Amino acid sequence: MSKNFETIAIRTQTERSLHKEHSSPIYLTSSYKFDDAEEMRALFANEKEGNVYSRYSNPNTSEFIEKMCLLEGAEDGFATATGMASIFTTFGAFLKSGDHIVSSRSVFGSTHQLLTNVFSKWGVTFDYADLDKPQDWEGLIKPNTKMLFVETPSNPGIDIIDLEFLAGLAKKHNVLLVVDNCFATPYLQQPIKLGADISIHSATKYIDGQGRVLGGVILGSKDLITEIINFARHSGPSLSPFNAWILSKSLETLAIRMDRHCENALKVAEFLEGHEQVKLVKYPFLKSHPQYEIAKKQMKQGGGIVTVVVKNGVEGARKFMDGLKMFSISANLADTRSIATHPATSTHSKLTEEQRLEVGIEQGTVRLSIGLEHIDDIIADIKGALNS
Repeated sequence: MSKNFETIAIRTQTERSLHKEHSSPIYLTSSYKFDDAEEMRALFANEKEGNVYSRYSNPNTSEFIEKMCLLEGAEDGFATATGMASIFTTFGAFLKSGDHIVSSRSVFGSTHQLLTNVFSKWGVTFDYADLDKPQDWEGLIKPNTKMLFVETPSNPGIDIIDLEFLAGLAKKHNVLLVVDNCFATPYLQQPIKLGADISIHSATKYIDGQGRVLGGVILGSKDLITEIINFARHSGPSLSPFNAWILSKSLETLAIRMDRHCENALKVAEFLEGHEQVKLVKYPFLKSHPQYEIAKKQMKQGGGIVTVVVKNGVEGARKFMDGLKMFSISANLADTRSIATHPATSTHSKLTEEQRLEVGIEQGTVRLSIGLEHIDDIIADIKGALNS
């Protein structure tokens, strides 16, 4: 098998059946037949590999996981129903009452809710650290710290932290480093190769890339994923076979889609940086980005998300968004279609104003997910909305 990303994504496939299908079929079955009682016993005792029940595994989820492992450099993985199910499952598998997490302050709103309102009920505590202050992370690690959790690039602030630095810190203190790699995808960034223990994706985003299905995946070493599987088999966050089939097929075009997303996003960021109605623009591969050098070191390209702060606060943001004619106003991202989101009133609305400001979310902040439309049309739409 080739070692090239695109070939792996296209040519990794479940073994063909007697029908010799060219494209993998969908295996819509809840359970499987055993040849005899002994095979059933051996499979349930983990003495033999095979499918037992589709909450545990399915040919479609297995193909998707195998591809993701090869693309990211992981030994094993587990696919979940959503990206948040992947984060919940990872927390649930490794954390117990009395444990402590150090998390990047800038995380997705639902991750913040897990830390503050769900796992806190079960005796898990946490401290937030800033991505732009790596010197502060070690001081927050306690004797009961079990995990470092980080989004990089972050949502929606597009902040970056040096993953090799965090990996060294995690190993020094014998804690897990878990990275939400959703914004970068395996094509742009491979946290496990940079020293992370676990890499998580909301496959709903760029992995699918067309706004069709929900999904998530957890990648890591065999030992760690075994713990994930033991938790997930009984808590039931499994990815459906149909969605796994969609996501596996979507991986075949991930590289070419990300190339266009990144190319378009950089041009949008460069246009926005000089506009009189723009207070601030954040994009990893803009030289003005505070962590530009780190981004260039650990990412292949800058990704498809541009965060912009327009002038005149929430009113400026609303007028800008309402002035967009082609962009969709949606809470999603990473679609073929360009999308505009106002984080303060949607994805991060459950945070207090103080908490939002701590992660760079102002009332004038708009997250732009740059799609695959022609760049001239994208920029014309943004220009018209800003001028309006």
